[in-house]
Amino acid sequence: MDVSSPTKVLFVCLGNICRSPMAEAVFTHMVNERQLADFFHIDSAGTAGYHVGNRPDSRSVATCKAHGVPVNHLARQVCPGDYEEFDFILCMDKSNLEDLMDMRPKGSKAVVSLFGAYDELKPNSIIEDPYYGGNKGFEVNFEQVTRCSEGLLKSLGF
Repeated sequence: MDVSSPTKVLFVCLGNICRSPMAEAVFTHMVNERQLADFFHIDSAGTAGYHVGNRPDSRSVATCKAHGVPVNHLARQVCPGDYEEFDFILCMDKSNLEDLMDMRPKGSKAVVSLFGAYDELKPNSIIEDPYYGGNKGFEVNFEQVTRCSEGLLKSLGF
């Protein structure tokens, strides 16, 4: 891989406060642990603007911290420029995927797909929104995004 042209990955969920900032944090943590930070640019966003400028959900942060994964993000909404900036736009469920495909500018070369496509244990799995449930949903999400992050790195040759 070429350090001068890092792989740019954007994780997307609905509001950018639960699943996508967790995926961003977990993937960033893995990349940093493997000393691959120079090879990646990583961010997250939401398809909706409900929480723009807010910190991630406290349950998402607590779950990550319990696993030694730092979280540092403020919610933002996907914008047309993301389709030009990022190589991969990876979302959590089919509704996000439909929204992203509807927003996609003509001629975009970004790979837009489900992040669950990289889950080797449960291929093409959906990463369900834990917002209205209890803490267990956040732990399930953490396990999923961890497996998906491993699968993504493997697919990219790392």
